[in-house]
Amino acid sequence: MFGRAIGKIVVALLGTTAAVAEEQAVIVSFQYGLESLDELYGLETTPGTALAGVGEYDGHEIAADLSDGRLYLYGPDAYAVATTALSIFRTYAFMNGAKLEVRYGPPKDGVKTREIVVTRD
Repeated sequence: MFGRAIGKIVVALLGTTAAVAEEQAVIVSFQYGLESLDELYGLETTPGTALAGVGEYDGHEIAADLSDGRLYLYGPDAYAVATTALSIFRTYAFMNGAKLEVRYGPPKDGVKTREIVVTRD
């Protein structure tokens, strides 16, 4: 995706290898069910700024009927990415109950993962 390409350029300019920056991930699965993508687009404007220095937002997938979707976040410390993202997600009603799969390594068998569920305060 375009966002990941930009992220690689930024990481390269900062002197960190792109492979290290993308080694860990947070994949967010959520129920959407709204009639338009306005709320999702509103949420998407926040992660790029909030994750600066911690990781990067790489985009989303959403079902054609808008019933559910996924967000993709990457960085060198998946826990830091997840905790930063949680503060954003808790402000959006449709993210209540979303599941964050926090992956502490590359996408392969045996890599440690953890699930965090978004709850609104």
